[in-house]
Amino acid sequence: MPDPAAVQAMFARIARRYDLANRLLSGGADRCWRRRLVAAVRRAEPRAVLDLATGSGDVALALARALPADATIAGMDFCAPMLAEAEAKRQRCGAPANLSFRAGDGLALPLPDASQDAVTIAFGLRNMADRPRALREMRRVLRPPRGRLFVLEFSQPDRWFRPLYYGYLRHLLPRLAGAITGDRTAYDYLGATIGEFPDRGGLSQELREAGFTAVTATGLTLGIVALHEAAV
Repeated sequence: MPDPAAVQAMFARIARRYDLANRLLSGGADRCWRRRLVAAVRRAEPRAVLDLATGSGDVALALARALPADATIAGMDFCAPMLAEAEAKRQRCGAPANLSFRAGDGLALPLPDASQDAVTIAFGLRNMADRPRALREMRRVLRPPRGRLFVLEFSQPDRWFRPLYYGYLRHLLPRLAGAITGDRTAYDYLGATIGEFPDRGGLSQELREAGFTAVTATGLTLGIVALHEAAV
């Protein structure tokens, strides 16, 4: 499992160039993936949403625009420089009144039991030092019976595409990312964590073991990313 201090330091180093790297390295597909996530959350009609591992705040900001004005969205992350980027972006977007950012650890969420209608986490579950514990924390803060978890994360691609994809992750992506961010090691880590992460079936089983029900998984872009949805 990832070392929390190392992950925190890594994201602190790349915070200022994080968005640019995402756009370029995904060929813009990251925007499509977030739109799928936001559309799924909107269908659930939540009134209190936690965007965990919010990073630079793109998902939280998209939720603030998509959900009704009386819905509250809290973006939470344990990396202060990433939160600073998110807050600066919030101010540039007119500081939506229904959106706030705060520090918090996914392994010990500073929130009461059953306080959220939805929890979203986009490309952050891989970085949790204890994934089962993080999933249990997400379930703890969700409000039954309508509480929903939405996990947007890298997955294992379609079998025929894997050689090309993993060649890109292991060789080309770190070089490109190093040129963009000045930190190749961060993207060596990214490729390694993607390769070790469960496929859709594996993560679905982990969600069930954490106590979630009605688990569904949708593969996106030849399966390199998956959107999981689950109920409490």
